[in-house]
Amino acid sequence: MTHPRADADGPAALSGAAAALARAREHLLDQQHAGGWWQGELETNVTMDAEDLLLRQFLGIRTEEETAAAGRWIASQQRADVTWANFFGGPPELSTTVEAYVALRLAGDSDADEHLRRAQRYIIAAGGIENSRVFTRIWLAMFNLWPWSDLPVMPPELIYLSPRLPLNIYDFACWARQTVVALTVVCAHRPTHLLNFNVEELMSGAQPAPRDPLTTWSGRFKALDVLLHKYERHPVTFVRRAALRRAEHWIVQRQEADGSWGGIQPPWVYSLIALRLQGYALDHPVMQAGIVGLDGFTIEDDAGRRLEACQSPVWDTALAVTALADAGLSPDDPVLRSASRYLVGQEIAVPGDWSVRRPNLQPSGWAFEFQNDAYPDIDDSAEVVMALSRTAEPTFDAERRGLTWIEGMQSRDGGWAAFDVDNVRTLCRELPFCDFGELIDPPSADVTAHVLEALAGRERVKSSVERGIAWLLSSQEEDGSWFGRWGANYIYGTGAAIPGLVAAGVPTHHPAIRRAVIFLEQHQNDDGGWGEDLRSYRESSYRGCGHSTASQTGWALMGMLAAAERSASTDRGVAYLVETQREDGSWDEPWFTGTGFPGNFYINYHLYRLVFPLMALGRYMKQGDAHG
Repeated sequence: MTHPRADADGPAALSGAAAALARAREHLLDQQHAGGWWQGELETNVTMDAEDLLLRQFLGIRTEEETAAAGRWIASQQRADVTWANFFGGPPELSTTVEAYVALRLAGDSDADEHLRRAQRYIIAAGGIENSRVFTRIWLAMFNLWPWSDLPVMPPELIYLSPRLPLNIYDFACWARQTVVALTVVCAHRPTHLLNFNVEELMSGAQPAPRDPLTTWSGRFKALDVLLHKYERHPVTFVRRAALRRAEHWIVQRQEADGSWGGIQPPWVYSLIALRLQGYALDHPVMQAGIVGLDGFTIEDDAGRRLEACQSPVWDTALAVTALADAGLSPDDPVLRSASRYLVGQEIAVPGDWSVRRPNLQPSGWAFEFQNDAYPDIDDSAEVVMALSRTAEPTFDAERRGLTWIEGMQSRDGGWAAFDVDNVRTLCRELPFCDFGELIDPPSADVTAHVLEALAGRERVKSSVERGIAWLLSSQEEDGSWFGRWGANYIYGTGAAIPGLVAAGVPTHHPAIRRAVIFLEQHQNDDGGWGEDLRSYRESSYRGCGHSTASQTGWALMGMLAAAERSASTDRGVAYLVETQREDGSWDEPWFTGTGFPGNFYINYHLYRLVFPLMALGRYMKQGDAHG
């Protein structure tokens, strides 16, 4: 249910915004858990659910009840065009459709069923299994549905490469590093568990693409892969066994208290498979913790059974605190104080993989998830520090430690990445097995902007802030926008960059700020909102364009308001939020606005549709009060 249109300007606009703010604030307050934290569902695509069924089949723990419930969910996500996509409203995605098809066959559907026959026709037209990504074909190979010999080699001996050498495991971003190490074990064992069906009907007969010339890194690595295939037939036995033991030890060391690896699905499932292949029994404590932990990432309702790829309580709580503070909650309100106590309790006090490149930096920071001590991230840490500063709880020591850690994680070029320092060696991207998602973690505009906001006004970090400002200004796009690494996309990057720069001391009349405001004004939709389709990561025609959403409208408004841009454009944006708000204070948002891997993997954070509009409405109201 929506509310009557507010006037686009004047006292009526403020009145409509105030009412919408009050409803949204109450709804967000109702979502707080007893422990002081917030957590919204993190929705992705059906590969999570398909791979969960395949994992359980591999381990021999799949139940009929789990299978039926997961099958219902996967089938419900098949679109009218008989395919599956990676995000709501997105184009068909071959690998996702292949994995969904195999999972439904595992759930008992027949290849003669009409919904699968039609999906099969799409798969063949798109190039068949032969054209799917390497990770999809690895899953098929584990069940004898694809030959291991036709996959790129991932040798476990990679674990021996020094951090100083190219292509060592620390050249990969943390999410890729954990996945790659586990997969080297899986691919060394080359398991072939048999199913009671095959998927020959998904083979197109397409020939492999011609090898790239040796003048390119891609061509050189494919030539190297030919040699590695020969080595795989006769590896040096003692070297291979030692490499597998070291990889096994590396994996076990990084299991989190909740049983996960990195708090995310890909390394989690591959680590369980790798350890099983290394001889770990299902009742081994490491395996037990990993399997039981997956249940905590599972959502079951009338629609079926689905798995979250990750969970975001620390991130969600930091954003909720900032939103409620923007909405006028007092710093000493019990809600904010309990949230700040939860956040302080989540500070990480042990070194992780980041310390390989920062060995003398004292541990601190915050992770995204309930448990992820090995990988605190800079973006979360910046948002947590900003949230803590908005409460009356005594958190000075935690803020100080967090800021010191954040400053110490600045890359050489002046920017900040999400997890690592100077993780910019692009050679990893050329490896034959690396065809899905971003593999490195270079500095990004959105993270750098959030860090600048957190560091703003703190004299001791002046030089770091100046370098960060220079990096962010230099990364502005020609049209005035900034690329959004962790949110969709140029609206997210721009909506973060303007507040970050202004907080760090860049004047609102600076040319970069004015160009950014013009970009946002030019991409406002006719309904007053903002939206950007995730295809903008690959197709420039979608840049800043898409269905209006509450979260993206909130981002754009926060950027405009930070630039002191109280205008007809901001009034129209607020009117859009007022008009589209639900009776319960939230907003409908089926569109995905979060980014995992640009161009490949996307997220619908269910709390985004509430916290970001609330921030925008609160800041709009404060500017209105300031202008009388």
